[in-house]
Formats: sequence, structure tokens, C-alpha cells
Amino acid sequence: MGVLMSRKRAFNWYISLVAASCMVLYGYDASVFNSVQGSKNWVAWMNKPNANTIGSINTAYTVGAIFGGFFLGGPCADFLGRKIGMGIGCVLVIIATFMQTFTPRHNIALFLAGRCIIGIGQGIALTAGPIYIGELAPPEIRGKIMTFWQMFYSVGSFICFWINFGCTKHTASLGEWDWKMVVIFQLLVPVLILILLPTIPGSPRWYIQRGNKIDQARAALSKVRDTEEEVEQELLEIREAIEYEKEAISGNYSALWKDKSLRKRMGLALILNAGQQITGQGSLNSYSTKIYQKVFTSSSQIALINALNATFGIIFTLNAVWIVDRFGRKFLLIVGGIGMGLCMIVVSAVETETPSLANGAKSEPVGISIVFLLFLFIFFYKPSWGATVWIWTSEIFSMNVRAQAVGMASQTQNVANAIVQQFFPIFLDNEGFFAFYMFAGINFLLAAFVFFFIPETKQVSLEEIDTLFGGANHVAQGEEVLAHQKGVQMTHEGSEKPGAVTVENVGSK
Repeated sequence: MGVLMSRKRAFNWYISLVAASCMVLYGYDASVFNSVQGSKNWVAWMNKPNANTIGSINTAYTVGAIFGGFFLGGPCADFLGRKIGMGIGCVLVIIATFMQTFTPRHNIALFLAGRCIIGIGQGIALTAGPIYIGELAPPEIRGKIMTFWQMFYSVGSFICFWINFGCTKHTASLGEWDWKMVVIFQLLVPVLILILLPTIPGSPRWYIQRGNKIDQARAALSKVRDTEEEVEQELLEIREAIEYEKEAISGNYSALWKDKSLRKRMGLALILNAGQQITGQGSLNSYSTKIYQKVFTSSSQIALINALNATFGIIFTLNAVWIVDRFGRKFLLIVGGIGMGLCMIVVSAVETETPSLANGAKSEPVGISIVFLLFLFIFFYKPSWGATVWIWTSEIFSMNVRAQAVGMASQTQNVANAIVQQFFPIFLDNEGFFAFYMFAGINFLLAAFVFFFIPETKQVSLEEIDTLFGGANHVAQGEEVLAHQKGVQMTHEGSEKPGAVTVENVGSK
């Protein structure tokens, strides 16, 4: 029995990691454009784009991702299934990667279109992935598995920055392929996901929601739960929750504004997801090269720091694996917010209160201090506002709106990021490192917000999470609905017999 348990638990990890690999697409892409901008060959190939055009390329991706997440991600995951949603996202990323790599010389419009399509693909995949994990992972390891979701973002950055670092070392021999190589490697992970998708089961919640396919749901659950009792208990809970949602709230997305408890959850999720990007992490990720240019002069040195940053990002995110289910989501978000705020204050002070050398850079000890402090910042960010925001968002919504709500909430990250990225470079040029004081204030405010408004969701089953937000327990209410339906059914069956109880009599009891 012990062997059987460990094999099923291992399979649960495997299917969750396949779904989490969608985040590698996001991490790679977030770093790929940052990387190619440093290539003189790319600049020449694209006919020396000005700052506005570069901004448009960033915006094209963001607009695509917001459109994909807000309008396509939920319907794809709900009507076609979580697995198909991930598959569609991967196919779009593959098509767009070829469009960008083989853009004809001086045809920046095609490159721009590729960026937009990659955004749409990621918007769809990043909606389906966390829902799939949340629906198949047992509550006691759900937090640990969702930690890998955030960690895989760092894996994407890691692959991209190290490929870019290697290409910067061989620019002469590679020629225009010094940037094309960085772009085309984006094929690697979506192709791998498409190969592995047929090996993972569908979501049991989706099977029951779309056509009440109980046998398929049971087959899917039995692959990842240790005992038959667990499978039957979870099946019953899912059916009860879905029945209640159909009867009492609404079987469709309108519940998001009709149900007071869901409105509250949506508001909190939008603030947390926007908060994730205004901690300063979004700006560090997109403009780290520009930030480090204020401290260092060597571009190869800056490329190495970026690559090391991504490497440490993986290690720091892994911290969440052992602390997120032990200390809880709320504790991590508060400690992370305070830690990031302190790092931002110290980094601002170190840079602004120390003299610059004749070439405009800082002395080596000051440079090392700043790099250390920004690495310390991601030490606090990765397990807390990095991983935990995704965990919390994927587990708080009821079944009837989960796909749409997670899609909308996660794309708030892109909305917030687009706004901050628009003004941050100008802010950085005008104010230098004084800009980081703004992030310090934001982080302290976010920690206070979590303390007062965010409930703890550690190890609460997905079907019973509604009670935390002042809603009805969908399982308990669903039990009554199912019992009532069963009573009505029995009445109909018995009404042909003499002396049968009528439907009206049942209703009045």
C-alpha cells in the first residue's frame, strides 16, 4: 500500500509539473525581448527602432496577453477543457516564435505581430495551467505544487539569460543568429508540453461541470488519489458544490458580480495580482540592464548578473515549497512585503548617498552591495509575492467562475505592469535610484493590506473555501440540493403507484 501511495503521489507531482511548465513560456518571454535589445545585429535588422517603437513591441505583447487572459482564457479552459487550453496556448507560442525568428529584414511589423500572438497564447495557457493544478492537487500539497508554478517562471528566465550570455560571447561567429538563437529557443518548452499533454488526465471538476461525466471524473481522480474512499468522497463534494452553484447562484460567469462573496474575492484577487507587479519586481525584470548600467559599464558583466539573478530566483522560489503550507499564505505575504520594502530603502540609500567615479559608474564595493541587495529583494519576493499570489488566486474561487476569475485576476498583473513600465524608465532617468523609495512605500502598504483583508487558505479544500469569504458552504448546501432532487425523483417514480406521495407534498414537508 505504501508503494501504491507514493506512486500516485509521484504521478500527481508529474501532471502538476507538466501544467506548471506553462509558466516557463512566460518567464522565457519576459526575458527574451530584454535580451535581444542588447544585440547590435537585432537593432540593425529591425532598422534601428526608436524608443517609441521598442515601447510598442512591449505593449503589443501586453495587449495580447490581456486580451488572451480576459476574453479567451476562461472560455477555452471552461468549454474545451483545461488541457486543451494549455495546448492552444502552446501552439500559438510556437507559431509566433517562427514569425519573430524569421522576420524579414526591416519588417518590424511582423515581429510586432509575433509578440502580440505570443501574448494571446500565454494569456490562454496561463489561465488553464493554475486551474488544472488547483483542481487535481490534494489540499495538503497544493501550495507546494503551486510554488513550482512560480519557480518555472525563473526557469524560463534562467534558460533565456544563459543562452543570451553565451550568444554575447560569440557575436562575431553567429552574426544575426546572435539574437535569432535566443528567440528560436522559445520553441523548446511549448513543444515539450504538447508531447506530454496526452499523458496527463483531464480535470474531474471539468468532466462533471461539462455534461456530468462521472465515470471519466472518477477515472481521472483514481489516478491521483490513494484510496477509493477518497475518490468517492471528492466526487460527491464536487457534485454537491456544482449543483448548489447552478441552483442558488448561477452556472455561468455572471455569478462574479451577482454573488456578494465572489465580488469580494474578485476585488481582493485583483489587488493582490496588481500588487505583485508594483512591488518593483516587474521593473527589475524588464529594466535590470538599464538599472545596472547606472552602476556598471561592462555589458558582458551585466548579462552575467542577469543570468545569476535568474539562477538564484529558482533557488529562492524553492524556499516556498517547505514554508507555504507550514506558515500559510498570509504570513508569507506580510513578511515578504516588509522584507522587500526594507531592501528598497537600503538600495536607494546605498546608491544615492555614495559618490560616483569619473566614468559615471560606482566603485566595485558599492556595485557589489547594490547587486547583493537586489538579490536579497528577490529572496523575499520569490516565495511570497511571486509564488504565493498565484497559489492564493488559483484556490479561492468556486467552480462555476474559477477559470474566468483566475484569467482576469492574473492578467491584472499585465495591466499593472504595463502602467508601471510606461513611466518607470522616465522616472529612473530623472530621479535615479530615488525611484526605489516609491517601491518601498508600496511594499509596506501591501503588507498592511494583507494583514487586514486577506484570509488564510492553507489546507482548506477547494469546495469549502467559500465559507472563508462569508459565502455559503457550497458542499453543505449542495448536499441539500442533491437530497431534494433525489426525493423529487423518487416521488416521480412512485407517483404511478396507488397511494403515492405527490411532488407537492414533498415540497411542503
